[in-house]
Amino acid sequence: MAGMLKLLALAATVLTAIPAVASAETASFTAVFGGKNVGHLIAQTNGDTTTIDFDIKNNGRGPTDAEVIKSNADGLPVDWKITGATTFGSKVREEFHQAGGKAEWTDSTGKGQANVAKPGLYVAQAGSPWGDGLAAKALLKAPSMTMAALPGGTLHLEKGETLTVQGAGGPVQVTRYDLLGLDLTPTTLLLDPKGDLFAEVSSSSIIVRKGYEGEEVRLRKLAAGWSTAWLVDMEKQVAHRYAAPVRITNVRLFDPATSALTAPVSVIVRGKEIAAVESLDSPATPGEVTIDGAGGTLVAGMYEMHAHLSQDGALLNLIAGITSVRDMGNDNAVLDRLVNRIDTGEIGGPHVIRSGFIEGKSPFSANNGILVDSQETAIDAVRWYGARGYWQIKIYNSMNPAWVPAMVKEAHALGMRVAGHVPAFATADDMITAGYDEMTHINQFMLGWVMTPGEDTRTLFRLTALKRLPALDLQSPKVQHTIQMMVDGHKAIDPTLGIHEQLTQNRDGQVPPGAVDYLDHMPIGYRRGAMKAWVDTSAPGDDKAYREAFEQILKTTKMLHDRGVFIVFGTDTGGSFTYHRELELYQRAGFTPAEILKRATYDSAKYTSQDQRMGSIEKGKLADFFLIPGDPTKDLKAIKTIRMVVKDGAFYYPSEVYPHFGIQPFTTAPAVSAPKG
Repeated sequence: MAGMLKLLALAATVLTAIPAVASAETASFTAVFGGKNVGHLIAQTNGDTTTIDFDIKNNGRGPTDAEVIKSNADGLPVDWKITGATTFGSKVREEFHQAGGKAEWTDSTGKGQANVAKPGLYVAQAGSPWGDGLAAKALLKAPSMTMAALPGGTLHLEKGETLTVQGAGGPVQVTRYDLLGLDLTPTTLLLDPKGDLFAEVSSSSIIVRKGYEGEEVRLRKLAAGWSTAWLVDMEKQVAHRYAAPVRITNVRLFDPATSALTAPVSVIVRGKEIAAVESLDSPATPGEVTIDGAGGTLVAGMYEMHAHLSQDGALLNLIAGITSVRDMGNDNAVLDRLVNRIDTGEIGGPHVIRSGFIEGKSPFSANNGILVDSQETAIDAVRWYGARGYWQIKIYNSMNPAWVPAMVKEAHALGMRVAGHVPAFATADDMITAGYDEMTHINQFMLGWVMTPGEDTRTLFRLTALKRLPALDLQSPKVQHTIQMMVDGHKAIDPTLGIHEQLTQNRDGQVPPGAVDYLDHMPIGYRRGAMKAWVDTSAPGDDKAYREAFEQILKTTKMLHDRGVFIVFGTDTGGSFTYHRELELYQRAGFTPAEILKRATYDSAKYTSQDQRMGSIEKGKLADFFLIPGDPTKDLKAIKTIRMVVKDGAFYYPSEVYPHFGIQPFTTAPAVSAPKG
């Protein structure tokens, strides 16, 4: 999913500097995800005007854009209009105009303008990937392949290898270029000998020139290798592996047994394990490395329980204090390779607990994991995951509800748990009865209370129907019956509150509530892309309905917590910074900061049967923890200023890592002293 989100995000942040193109030209591209064609991009140029038709639909959602771009004699845009809808349905109306040395633009953030004494690249808030290729063509002509961007920032192009691709149009030589400065990670483009866009590619998805779809698998594998090389090089620079015991002095530990901080102590790490926890007055031994904790707090590594881990996001999760993730669905082969790279120390990332994604075949299928078309093939998929040591299976939207009891029976027989969405045309009550151990997403749990028979949750309806929630009586018999089923069945739930906050609360031109503490640190494209609504709230009453829906979600989550239902903390939005917000939100559902820390660390380790080695900072356990300057039991925001993360014998200092992703650091690294004696 992370790869698809990156592909969809290309429709949310686009660069453009439009070279003049010969008249009456058509360029067509196919979007492929999970081996399936999921959309198209068609650019038609006539004279100085280019019209673009861009549409992607995967898992029942995706962007739709129509663009009209007029270029001047120098090949730069003088008029650019974008209309359409974002991935989750909010409307797009964006314009850019340039004349007389002045550039003006209007998007969801409002109006902006700048004097343009020399060419710059406009970072649009919405649009198609077509602009990335055109921007790259402009950068090819710029000094050092670098140009200033509008409204701000700097963009740079780096050249890679040249290769030959085969397709309906015959062999084509293409050259790889990485576009930097827009987002957290490079955007990889393939340009033909004329400098025109041939493909935009990642390890999980591709937009490729029509007729060359047969190269999709090879190009994605190459993209994975390029990404790996970038991250391997970064790991060599930022992962500190000391050839000596490491003594971290003057720190307090978050103790899950008391839900409080200990007195100041020293923690000694040798290799991957905690060798000792000693009083401050214990003398150091010869040859130790010393790290000054400066009175800060060490917290055991946290668990992100709803990840779709990507290679690009692995290190960002780790330096956010997340040393373990539960992957909730992925390309199985891609995830295997990623886990191997992390476990061997090739790249940095968290420990991974795997969920086997199983989806029914339909026009709305998500293209992850294993797709099935019968109860027999569904059971075979369960067995496949069981034979490969997966912790649980995850059932998705297009699954036939009638097959679920047999899938659950097989999974439990093989020692696996079962979690998932509520399949279309079923309810949470049905899945609890069928034997789910854990419900996935609070909207999936609540929709049965407001839906009517026949309504299809394989589409965006599963999100837009949330505006019905304000009218729901949470004390009604149907609501209380479902909650009691959860209590009686000892079921757990993975609410993913943050994604629902973004869906219901994000508005055009406003810093999202969940991003106020970090957005200013991000690259320009990321910042602008974040400041727009996810859903269309233009209809009368919809804005109020969506805002109030989130209050109902929080009340329901609190009700579950108060009744003893086990709640796990996961994001479904890539973790890292959004995971910190996820934890914050549970304070509004009745958790104290200390309860949140315990749930994110020890409780999650115990839930996943890993508490003997992880979840707390004790002698003999794995040295998986992070250092912060404040007291998170008093102010949970303290977890947002992490100075150091330790995992698998490596010490990471986020202030060294973030600049590689174009992020301004949030705090400084601790003082490190070389061995003495």
